[in-house]
Amino acid sequence: MDFKNKVAVVTGAGGTLCSCLAIELAKKGVKVVLVGRTKEKLDATAEKIAEFGGEYLIYPCDVTDKEAIAELAGLVEEKFGLCDFLINGAGGNNVKAMPTITKFDERELSGTLPEGTKGLYDIDMEAFESVIKINTMGSVIPMMEFAKHMIKKGGGSIINFASMNTYCPLTRCFAYAMSKAAVSNMTQSFAQYYANANVRVNAIAPGFMVNERSKAYLGTVEEGLTPRGEQVIGHTPMGRFGKADDLVGCAMWLLDSEASSFVTGTTIPVDGGFLTLGGV
Repeated sequence: MDFKNKVAVVTGAGGTLCSCLAIELAKKGVKVVLVGRTKEKLDATAEKIAEFGGEYLIYPCDVTDKEAIAELAGLVEEKFGLCDFLINGAGGNNVKAMPTITKFDERELSGTLPEGTKGLYDIDMEAFESVIKINTMGSVIPMMEFAKHMIKKGGGSIINFASMNTYCPLTRCFAYAMSKAAVSNMTQSFAQYYANANVRVNAIAPGFMVNERSKAYLGTVEEGLTPRGEQVIGHTPMGRFGKADDLVGCAMWLLDSEASSFVTGTTIPVDGGFLTLGGV
C-alpha cells in the first residue's frame, strides 16, 4: 500500500510509543495530526517530523472532550482532507488509583495501616474513574468521530491500544486492568458495527515497554532491575523490555488496507512472549 498523502490522527502523540508511530507514518508521506494534552510534548514530536519535511498538525486537547474532538475532525478535513487512519494511543494509569499492597490487609478497614501504605479501600475513587474514562471513552469518542471521515472516504483503519492487563490483571492495577480489558471488547464491538462500511478496527497489546516512567519502577536490563522488573523479565522469554520501534511493523500492517484487508476486531500482543508463560 502506498501511504503517501494519507491522513492519520494519532492521539497520545507526545508519548514514547505513539510519537514513534507518528514519526514513522510521516516518513511514509502520511499527513499526521498530533493529538495530546501537553503541547510541549507534541511540539517535540513535531520537531522530529519537521527535520525531514513531513506534514503535521498539532492539536492539544483532552480526548474525552466530545466537542473538542468534533472541532478537531472539522479542522483535519479543512487542512488535510478526510482521515484514513486513527491511532488511539492516549491513555494511562494514575498512582492515586493504585494501592501499595497486593493483597487485602484487615488493618485497612480500621485505618491502621503503616504510614505510607495504602490498601484498596484507601485509593482515590475519582482517580480510579479518571483512569477508566481516559482508557475507554478516550478511544470511543475519537473512534466515533473519525469513523465518519472513513465512511465518507469508503474505508479506513483504526488501532486501539490494549495491554498485557487486557488478558490478566497485574497486581495493584485495578482501574487500568478493567479499562484495558474493555479496550479489547470495544475493539470487537466497533469492528463488527463498522465492517460493512469498510472501516477496520483492531488493537495492539504492547508488553512491557521502555520509557522514562518504566525505568523508575522496573529499572533496565543493562543498568539493573528493580524486584518488579526482575519479575517481568523472568516472565518474558525474549529476556528484554520492548522498544517503541517494536510496534512499528505490527501497526503499519494493521493500517495497510492491502496487507491486512481481512483483519478486523483482533487484539495483537507485541510482548516478547510474555503471555506464553503461565508463571509455573
